[in-house]
Amino acid sequence: MDIKNLINKAIEAKEKAYAPYSKFKVGSAVLTKDGKIYTGCNIESASYTPTICAERTAISKAVSEGDREFEAIAIVGSSDYTFPCGVCRQVIREFSKDIKVIVANNTDEYKIFELEELLPNSFGPDDLK
Repeated sequence: MDIKNLINKAIEAKEKAYAPYSKFKVGSAVLTKDGKIYTGCNIESASYTPTICAERTAISKAVSEGDREFEAIAIVGSSDYTFPCGVCRQVIREFSKDIKVIVANNTDEYKIFELEELLPNSFGPDDLK
């Protein structure tokens, strides 16, 4: 896995964010197990509730194209080490319990976490069997 390339894709996606209200831009890039990369940015709405985060945008793009197995996701925000929100953590968990979550400021400053560290004792598809 080329971590710096994944982070660069997230940085590029961040620049496309639609954040006129919070001014807090976030970009994300998700790497599938077969090597494809899907990017996403946050998209705000004046009524706030329908706002979608960058991580969910990237995952939605991948899933809509038929990809559902992910190796890593990189997240770059407008502040130091922007972590995925609780809803995004649950959506990430839906598709990949063993995904690497990379939070980055740039290609040289990043941290890598296992999803279990960010969402311990999570509920997922296996719990419904």
